[in-house]
Amino acid sequence: MSIKQDANNSASIDHLSPMGWAPHFQAQLERISDEGVTLARVVGVRKNSFQVSDGKREWLATLAGRLRHDAGGMLPVTGDWVLITDTVITKVLARKNALSRGAAGARNKQDERAPKEQVIAANLDSIFIVCGLDRDFNLRRIERYLTLVYNCGLSPVIVLTKADLHPHPESCLAEVEGVAMGVPVHLVSASDEACLASLEPYLAPGRTSALVGSSGVGKSTLVNRLCGRNVQLTCSISTQLGKGRHTTTTRDLIMMPQGGMVIDNPGIREIAFWDLDSGIQAAFPEIEKLALECRFADCSHTHEPGCRVLEAVAEGKIPPKRIENYLKMKRELEYLAQRRHKSADRVEKERWKEVALKVKAIKKRKS
Repeated sequence: MSIKQDANNSASIDHLSPMGWAPHFQAQLERISDEGVTLARVVGVRKNSFQVSDGKREWLATLAGRLRHDAGGMLPVTGDWVLITDTVITKVLARKNALSRGAAGARNKQDERAPKEQVIAANLDSIFIVCGLDRDFNLRRIERYLTLVYNCGLSPVIVLTKADLHPHPESCLAEVEGVAMGVPVHLVSASDEACLASLEPYLAPGRTSALVGSSGVGKSTLVNRLCGRNVQLTCSISTQLGKGRHTTTTRDLIMMPQGGMVIDNPGIREIAFWDLDSGIQAAFPEIEKLALECRFADCSHTHEPGCRVLEAVAEGKIPPKRIENYLKMKRELEYLAQRRHKSADRVEKERWKEVALKVKAIKKRKS
């Protein structure tokens, strides 16, 4: 059935609803007149192909050459909705959102080149920030993940795994709740069914969640336990390092028995920012609120008199390491914004230089 027919008959695409089909994508079909193309969602990315599904079957598809070579085009990622002719992806539907980061190697890199975006997954309802209660536990890293997720306009959920391996997991829970204001935090153990049940509301039919975290925190184990069977490879905990090992190497969208979908991601070693939304304000709301009360509007919160943030640190209301992390990420985001602006100026300058050369060439031909 053609997508034109599908657009006029919502009943014909009911099978797409469990896959996350929404009015945002339906509206785009009404502006497309192509006949004989198939709607599908990308459920996995391979080296030279894409695993796609229409809710009834899965198959491999390749990317149309014009999409692959279009520098300004949008390459498919796991979670994208695409149009397919035969086995060739011809169009990627506009995303409702995406989880993006700066490409590996971009963090703190002091050069003049424009930063590059790496889209991790698309069209998501929630992001599970997974942290193991072993040597991986790090409040500063959690703050960084929260800023990354908020920058992308997404909803974070923190999952603390391996609770059975920590002598006092409740203390870790309290620490995380102290830095993740308003964010749901779940303490789970892969062997505790009651704890796992607390995550099921995020797996409702049609919902898509993505897991992010370091290698070895138990993301794949968590997926397997929620799924009730082994759908992802896992490794035992390293006795030498005292933590899990890197296992997942691809990003796959997995249909869960609860009706929703989960995207398991390889471990992230470098949390480099890309989006420049209000992520830091959302991740550090108490600091941002106090900053409004500082004596100087441009207070750097490092040495100025009348700084309410420094007063709160002195009073023990804000941990020194938290304000250090806040200032570090704020500088990083400001530098990223400057790099982008400088890059945009360079592009505009080169464009006008090209125009000037064309004008000069025209004048030369006329003379």
